Amino acid sequence: MSAAAVEPAVADIAADQARVTKAPRPSTSSRARAMLTSRVGSAVAIVIALLWTVPIIGMFLSSLRPESEIRTSGWWTFFLNPAVTLENYQEVLFGRASSGALANFFVNSVVITVPATLIPLVVATMAAYAFSVLQWRGRDTVFILVFALQIVPLQMALIPLLRIFSGSAVGEAFPYLGVWVAHACFAMPLATFLLHNFMSEIPRELIEAARVDGAGHVTVFLRVMLPLLVPAIASFAIFQFLWVWNDLLVGLTFTGGNNAVQPLTARLAEMAGSRGQDWHLLTAGAFVSIIVPIIVFLSLQKYFVRGLLAGSVKG
Repeated sequence: MSAAAVEPAVADIAADQARVTKAPRPSTSSRARAMLTSRVGSAVAIVIALLWTVPIIGMFLSSLRPESEIRTSGWWTFFLNPAVTLENYQEVLFGRASSGALANFFVNSVVITVPATLIPLVVATMAAYAFSVLQWRGRDTVFILVFALQIVPLQMALIPLLRIFSGSAVGEAFPYLGVWVAHACFAMPLATFLLHNFMSEIPRELIEAARVDGAGHVTVFLRVMLPLLVPAIASFAIFQFLWVWNDLLVGLTFTGGNNAVQPLTARLAEMAGSRGQDWHLLTAGAFVSIIVPIIVFLSLQKYFVRGLLAGSVKG
């Protein structure tokens, strides 16, 4: 073979090798996405969903069954001999105080949860703006200290906070104040950290353009930052709402056994009876307690997903 014929062949081989070496390798996120969307990943997700929902379905069916049926057979026998009653829900909502009367405790949980969710969000949003946009000496050091407050155990801070509010005139005038402050203090470091990270990814050009147009920090915060922070705020609001609504320790500590201000979880803990004989009431009360969290999650679901996916892709 002549040299003239060999040179084009060598050039073609070199070009093919260059194309092979330049071909992009699939990223880790692409491989993970392909694995999760495969048939095996879908089957695993279905199995996990079934394992998660079957106990909930069993509890729901138990809450609808008569007491005599619950004591003598398992919830799965409901499909063979369905017997439905609403007496369990009527008893836990409007029955005698010793066995139910959850309506008042339901209102207490709403009064506790809504301010305990809004207070840390308002303060943390302003703090995140100060840490991510404003320029001041020692900013990074203070931010690290605020973030480090997450390592403080909840149990260590309960008693000092309780001593501050217990027996004080402010605590007696506002019986819910101690619970609000406790939940707000424990949520503030994480809320500030998450909102700061989200706000740091907002292009600085938007802020500079607003400043050129004569906007001050208040205008930039209200008109530029807050609309862009809605997904992050909604995401943390859902988490905080669920944490406070399902809390038992803080509610028991700061309400002092006062039924007038105790949350719903404190009453549910007493509904099983001294020997666990009131299972039919406990299942009904448990489903009463999850109505509001389900409504909150479904209403903010689209913002929740956007907040979780924020920053996962660039473009």
